[in-house]
Amino acid sequence: MSPDLHFILFLILRMAIAATFVVTASIVTERSGPVIGALVATLPISAGPSYVFLALDHDAAFIAQGSLASLPINAATIFMCLIYVVLAQRHSLLASCGSAVAIWIVLASVIRQFDWSLTGGLAANLIAFGICIPLLAGYRHVKMPLVTRRWYDVPMRAALVATLVAIVVSTSGWVGPRISGIIALYPVVFTSIMVILHPRIGGPPTAAVLANSAWGLLGFGIAIAVLHLGAANSGSATGLGLGLLTCVAWNLTLWWKGRKKRLAH
Repeated sequence: MSPDLHFILFLILRMAIAATFVVTASIVTERSGPVIGALVATLPISAGPSYVFLALDHDAAFIAQGSLASLPINAATIFMCLIYVVLAQRHSLLASCGSAVAIWIVLASVIRQFDWSLTGGLAANLIAFGICIPLLAGYRHVKMPLVTRRWYDVPMRAALVATLVAIVVSTSGWVGPRISGIIALYPVVFTSIMVILHPRIGGPPTAAVLANSAWGLLGFGIAIAVLHLGAANSGSATGLGLGLLTCVAWNLTLWWKGRKKRLAH
């Protein structure tokens, strides 16, 4: 088998694995309502497969450096959510989603210009979430209409994630860890939620899913920091495992606290 054919087949396999993961997560999200759906959406559904495949191709130093670039990008994502949530109350999908994605691209372009330390990335997240979480709180409680899945919903999400994985894996060798870390954190799941749900159930209910994701996204930022520390000190496998464990434990804690609060009322 030629090296080029081997690369293409292996790339297709990686894309299929990532697509299967996001399809499973999407089904859970649709059946669980905005709160559980938001917690599932903030798991590493797209970034996780991207980083696993990067770890197969590169050493731990590459993963550690890439995660430093990913950390402030998480701050850009919460601002993207805020812009969409506010605009979606009164505006169309094109205006709301288009503005949110544009903000993410602008912030990512600015972030790219700097060499980020762990302290700087954590500070960026603390500031961003300190601003956005209080502003998003008022949009969290909206009655969720019944969602009827259309035939193209899940394939579209799977295709978006598979495409992201293909871009990250195939370009990482020449764009380097910083750009790979930025691309890996593009919020594919949030974008697909906007595109699929907004035309069907309206802006406010769709915005409620993203508003409920704020605390989960904060935990995702912590998981990226754990990934960096683990990869830098103990290797990629340890970093990836600890990062996933952090993200899952954080979201389970949020779920448990929310359930306890609902039972108390």
